[in-house]
Amino acid sequence: MARNMHLPGLLVLLVAGLAPGIRDSLGAQDPGPGPPELKEVFKLFQIQFNRSYSNPAEYAHRLDIFGHNLAKAQRLQEEDLGTAEFGVTPFSDLTEEEFGQLYGNWRAARKGLEMVREVSFERQKEWTPQSCDWRKAHVISPVKNQGQCRCCWAMAAAGNIEALWNINFKPSVEVSVQELLDCGRCGDGCIGGYVWDAFITALNYSGLASEKDYPFRGRANTHRCLAPNYTKVAWIYDYIMLPRNEQAIAEYVATQGPITVIINSERLQHYKKGVIKGTPSTCDPWYVDHYVLLVGFGRSKVEEKGTEKDLSSSNRPPRHSTPYWILKNSWGADWGEEGYFRLHRGSDTCGITKYPITACIQNPGKKPVSCPP
Repeated sequence: MARNMHLPGLLVLLVAGLAPGIRDSLGAQDPGPGPPELKEVFKLFQIQFNRSYSNPAEYAHRLDIFGHNLAKAQRLQEEDLGTAEFGVTPFSDLTEEEFGQLYGNWRAARKGLEMVREVSFERQKEWTPQSCDWRKAHVISPVKNQGQCRCCWAMAAAGNIEALWNINFKPSVEVSVQELLDCGRCGDGCIGGYVWDAFITALNYSGLASEKDYPFRGRANTHRCLAPNYTKVAWIYDYIMLPRNEQAIAEYVATQGPITVIINSERLQHYKKGVIKGTPSTCDPWYVDHYVLLVGFGRSKVEEKGTEKDLSSSNRPPRHSTPYWILKNSWGADWGEEGYFRLHRGSDTCGITKYPITACIQNPGKKPVSCPP
């Protein structure tokens, strides 16, 4: 463990000097065997993310992909309008097509989604706080890794249910994603699905078992639903879609809790940290293929190139601050900002407003909630 402690920082330094040269030399050509510097960066990548390849031909193929991905990350860095940083990630040895096949939700992306349950909600305030981060209230479960099971829809829905349950009741719970995969109505949940199918499953089985009792296996067992075998630890009474308005979404998150959203995942393969601000041409808001959990929002100001200052505690945002959403992903804690990422707030970046959906937790004696800033 000690020998790997400084690998991420070393990778950043090497890539910073290497990527422009790779980009210029590649053009439309293959990088061939690769310069010594590229091989050194690739070696560090293999160590950090525990990668090995079956034969020299596979190694050469992955090195080639790795070089192209470094060049692409550099282009993303140059064209992004926010503060995002792109570079080496756990997915840097995958082609764009491979990444989409492994982590994209083709069911959501290829079918026109018709989900007409949009509702209004009673506004409790005439203003929205400058920042909100439900992670600070200790109601968000640890970041999970979906692996090669395309179950982002189930993980986002489970995260939504347990966050709302933890806000409203005690003790805290962590619900079974596997139950949603095995007992859902969409067949094999590891080839994609819809978040409302997860909510319907929770309704059909009068709740969900705990993650401890019914653990995630990374594959769906479509022939054996074990839901009746376990005690339910959380349940819902409905689900709704919020207005496609970022101000309304922020108000709901601040006063009710985290919600699920679906976005275009195109810019996430090479994302490292910071606030992504894609344009419709660089991150199509109509092509949405990845569900995540929206856990809060805030503002930051770029102090100098590559650095940010958090403004969560400020009463008034400065003139040139950057508003952002905080989103929990399902690709493990070694991706992004410890498993989270941020998108620009106010520009419908990557289609974040297309389907803002949340479960409803019934608690008649509920007191007003306050999201930590």
